Amino acid sequence: MTRGSTLPAHRLSHLPGRLAIPAFPEQTRTLPSPHLLEGFNGASADEAHRALLTCLRSPRWARRVADHRPYPTVDALLAASDEAAYDLTAADLAEALSGESLPPLPEDTYEAAHMALDAAHAAYEARFGHAFVLYLGDTPPDETLDHLLEAIRSRLANDPERERELAAEELRRIARDRLVRHLRGAGNGATSHNGFAAGG
Repeated sequence: MTRGSTLPAHRLSHLPGRLAIPAFPEQTRTLPSPHLLEGFNGASADEAHRALLTCLRSPRWARRVADHRPYPTVDALLAASDEAAYDLTAADLAEALSGESLPPLPEDTYEAAHMALDAAHAAYEARFGHAFVLYLGDTPPDETLDHLLEAIRSRLANDPERERELAAEELRRIARDRLVRHLRGAGNGATSHNGFAAGG
């Protein structure tokens, strides 16, 4: 899963457990405007690190992405995020997976569906020893449960190494989505719980 050992430095002297279900598709969403990077680029190392840990709970990933600031464009930031995610070790991956949690299903979801999902997820964790993650992108809400159940059951047939590769790819996509949403939230004038807002 390793793609290179270093990240390019993006320097411009004039610029200052368990299921993860992101809300937006990875490929079709319009990226945040470049000015939203100002708060992220200008934040202290600790602030940036804390913000990144809300996107992916891997200290190594968060440090690598934070240490390569400032980024000239959102695309450059996302490329760095991807590169750092591709380079996660098995231990890094296990640590990131341990930080994922199961979001609540819609209140009107029938009890049998909760039981089916819990049983499928328990079987997955028993087989692979880590949480199940899946990037759902633009899956319609009314298809989410079926998609989750189908994915868990399908992936139960994988060998552990193949499943680690798939989980790593899902985490990469999830981290990318959360990072974009973090930038958007800061750009809307909301100060994040990490203490900085874009444009500040």
